[in-house]
Amino acid sequence: MKKINLYLTTGLLVVSSMGISSCTDKFEEYNTNPTRLTQLDASGVGNAFAAAQYRGATASWQTYQSLFADLQSQYFANVAQNFPSDRNVMVGNWLNGAFNTFYSSAVPPLLGVLDNTKPGGIAENPGVYAMANIWKVRMFLPRTDYWGPIPYSQVGNGLKQVDYDAQDVIYKDFLTLLTKAVTDLQPYKGKNILGNNDQIYGGNVDNWIRFANTLRLRIAMRMSGVEPALAKTNAEEAVAGGVLETNAQDAFLKVTANSINTLNQATAWNEFRMSAAMESVLKGYNDPRMSKFYAPATATGQFKGLRNGYNQVELGAAANQATAVSNVSDNFLPGNQANQPFGIIMAAEAWFLRAEGALKGWNMGGGTAKEYYEAGINASMRQWGITDAGAIAAYTASTSVPIALTDAVNSPAMTDIPVLWSSDASKHLEQIHTQKWLALWPDGLEAWAEYRRTGFPKLYPRINSESLVVAKDGVVRRTPFTIGEQQTNPKGLATGVTKLGGTDNEATRLWWNK
Repeated sequence: MKKINLYLTTGLLVVSSMGISSCTDKFEEYNTNPTRLTQLDASGVGNAFAAAQYRGATASWQTYQSLFADLQSQYFANVAQNFPSDRNVMVGNWLNGAFNTFYSSAVPPLLGVLDNTKPGGIAENPGVYAMANIWKVRMFLPRTDYWGPIPYSQVGNGLKQVDYDAQDVIYKDFLTLLTKAVTDLQPYKGKNILGNNDQIYGGNVDNWIRFANTLRLRIAMRMSGVEPALAKTNAEEAVAGGVLETNAQDAFLKVTANSINTLNQATAWNEFRMSAAMESVLKGYNDPRMSKFYAPATATGQFKGLRNGYNQVELGAAANQATAVSNVSDNFLPGNQANQPFGIIMAAEAWFLRAEGALKGWNMGGGTAKEYYEAGINASMRQWGITDAGAIAAYTASTSVPIALTDAVNSPAMTDIPVLWSSDASKHLEQIHTQKWLALWPDGLEAWAEYRRTGFPKLYPRINSESLVVAKDGVVRRTPFTIGEQQTNPKGLATGVTKLGGTDNEATRLWWNK
């Protein structure tokens, strides 16, 4: 088994042992020297890129996404009695592990690729360098959307202190990186870069360009409330450059027996089940995706959701037991963890982003918000294997609305928004985001960010909140900075607190959410 030494200092924490093998589906462990960065040959670059892709998407999935974003976005509700994060408790050791694993496992191979393929690098390659910068944006975007300011530009500086970057600075750098990467990939259109070492598109450059432009559109929309002019320019340029439009362009991360789908893995632990919000909407709309997402509860044979935020005693009730509530569908059970691809970003999202842009009066390609909205529904349905055009058309024309639930607290309908594009323009944004929420499933990271930005869909208040600063009918706006950083990088962390512009707690809004 070929091994390539990759040495670097994050300056943030001690880099853990990590490995990249000559087989992209096996990331073998080997020791690193946490003080310097050395060279990667061409083969090593490909393997490092594959490792950065997998780890960048899945690092600490349980403690990072499942126990926080997936619950805050109400894709799932917690059924584990001793787990308090569904009650807005910011469990410090979980977040600390998520933060540390990202910087110690996912970031090193990415920095290795960037350092060696940059202009003047030992393995200089403009195409690979562009793709790595696109992936850098995808890796760091959800992290800054968790914490706000984070270590970004100074990671790998070789110093004991690593300062944090302000979120607005990070976002603007994202836009710069994506714009340049698309420009640099133009000479490679119609060609292949990295081949099987690219675990998403198999080296298809044209799809990477669309991926980059869709990320740019996503970022522009996220910042549209605080930097409207800059957001508009970037959104329009991204669409003009070509965003994801068909399911053939959807971005899925390849998984294998050695690099598994972490959602599938976690379902064996019986920690989460279908949320009441999803039950209200999916049943009300008679949505054919319900059986693609979830399975009937084993105790009743019925699809059943659970309100978020039940306390330990309430979770002990028979109606709230794991067997009484819907688990995920068979595709997402542990037996399929080596063959169910891990979703990254889909064409449906791009259509919904364009629909919102059209509402703002932006040039999203000449269509209307309604046309893009319906295209988003169509793309999502087809992504999940629902290909009957008549069934999709009937769903799009439906005037059905979410339903009230027969649960312990008599939950009302989550909202009164139908699928059919409303004649009332004041309802259009909620319609777009309700359908976008469904289309983003199971990407709780993006769904939570968009919920914080827009307030849609109108999710249920939690049954209980044990946060000292967020009430049960409030919204967790971010996660606090981590214990490990207080201990190992206190001066760097202090720069993050300053740049946060508010108290370091879960109620402080991020820059784009002011």
